[in-house]
Amino acid sequence: METSGGIGASLAGRYATALFELAREQDRIGPVETSLATLSDALDQSADLRALTTSPVLSRADALKGVAAIAAPLGLDPLAASFLGVLAQNRRLAELPAVIRAFGILARQHRGETSAEIVSAHPLDDAQVASLKAELARRVGRDVSVSLKVDPALLGGLVVRIGSQMIDSSIRTRLSSLAHAMKG
Repeated sequence: METSGGIGASLAGRYATALFELAREQDRIGPVETSLATLSDALDQSADLRALTTSPVLSRADALKGVAAIAAPLGLDPLAASFLGVLAQNRRLAELPAVIRAFGILARQHRGETSAEIVSAHPLDDAQVASLKAELARRVGRDVSVSLKVDPALLGGLVVRIGSQMIDSSIRTRLSSLAHAMKG
């Protein structure tokens, strides 16, 4: 499957494309995407899981045992759990974060969505997120799925990335621009 953005060109992209094709054939895109989001959260929260996925000294057998042990407690879809085993067997667990991102892009494209990354100085409430999604959808002419991050260094405002576009209304950037203008 050829996709925009050259997803299939990288190693992670090839793995993500293969997983996506299997998920599409089995009508399991949603459950696999949910499982990968769960895995992504677990990677963010667990140093042990990050070590499992990045350790160059872990044997294939131990990596397989490790991913098998986490699949059930995380409630992973069987296809996602099996795919994790393939990554472990091929010693490609370090590619997991990139595979998760690439699969998400493929799934959003399949649904006709565009994705946006929103970084705010403070957590946004549900009403603010809904308002932002509606405004972004109006601007791009299609549904927009958002990933939210908080970066207190922004001081206030937002940074929104949609594809290669960036809208930066952060106070940090405004202060930097003002300081630059004052230098002459």
